[in-house]
Amino acid sequence: MTEIAETAIVYPGTVIGADCTILDYAVVGKQPTLSPRSTARREELPPLELGAGTIVSTGAIVFAGSTVGERAIVGDQACVRERCTIGDDVVIGRGSLVENDTSVGDRSKIQADAYVTAYSTLEEDVFVAPCVVTTNDNFMGRTERRHKLRKGPTIRRGARVGGGAVLLPGIEIGEEAFIGAGAVVIRDVPARALMVGNPARQLREVPDEELLEG
Repeated sequence: MTEIAETAIVYPGTVIGADCTILDYAVVGKQPTLSPRSTARREELPPLELGAGTIVSTGAIVFAGSTVGERAIVGDQACVRERCTIGDDVVIGRGSLVENDTSVGDRSKIQADAYVTAYSTLEEDVFVAPCVVTTNDNFMGRTERRHKLRKGPTIRRGARVGGGAVLLPGIEIGEEAFIGAGAVVIRDVPARALMVGNPARQLREVPDEELLEG
């Protein structure tokens, strides 16, 4: 029952689970084309694997070397780069970009036009609102030292990040934390902390009724 549009491009070797849908002009299993100055690893990647029931929407691109779980949705014009692990029931919204070497846990939602930088970790049930920006390089391309220190954020289980928030490199957002819209997070955030402002500061704790268990 898998549906592949006539205009979609499926690269050889791509593993497509049962009941997947690949819509118009989507590209799946693409090997990356890197700039001569790119710091990303250069290697022939194994085939992309799409889990059963996954949808790759119109114009979306999912690269080789990644694994997408079951019933995931990659929205229109979204992109998942190489060596990513995407869990079951994940939503990657329209126009969002998940960069290389990133993991996204089950049931997490990345909303439209969010940018998840390379070397990030999102655990289960994470919510990333539209236009969130994450970063992974405090040196912004300068010095050789940066190569060993480059790291995206770690967003723990059940944490929520509000629209337009900015997360600096290497920070950890604690379990069930809440980052308010437009906040600029420059240091680690404790579990259940509700953070607002620039730079982000803790306002209070997330109430019990908003916790996953509640």
